[in-house]
Amino acid sequence: MEKTAEERFAALGLELPPPPKPLGVYKPFLQVGNQVLVSGHGTVKSDGSLIIGRIGEDMDMDEGKLAARQVGLAILATLRANLGSLDRIQRVIKVLGMVNCVSSFEKHPYVINGCSELFAQVFGDDNGIGVRSAVGMGSLPDNIPVEIEAAFELKI
Repeated sequence: MEKTAEERFAALGLELPPPPKPLGVYKPFLQVGNQVLVSGHGTVKSDGSLIIGRIGEDMDMDEGKLAARQVGLAILATLRANLGSLDRIQRVIKVLGMVNCVSSFEKHPYVINGCSELFAQVFGDDNGIGVRSAVGMGSLPDNIPVEIEAAFELKI
């Protein structure tokens, strides 16, 4: 039998950070019918601190990719906190990745793969990969290197 999302996550040996708290007037998690929308998440580490820096200035693209994986972990923390289990997710629908980088940086998709690869590992190659955009930004809140928002389909 195929492993569940929770089993696949446990096998990765990764730690979820605390689910981020809103820093503005918005909901970090919203369920609409059988879909869940997750607001833009940042690079929250297990101790609650943030990974800070701009790609191409303070960090390279491999460090940016690791930062994007950390954002994916923060999103998974929000999903688990609100749904009780990652097993309630049927599939990833969409990921929007924003990269805080110098204007000459062009490898935004490579950076956002840090999150997308994590989702594929947790939810499987078919259900863990949805549509995606990866774009560069001149800045992001608190000078975080990556912000990602996502949409998921729930199991019925």
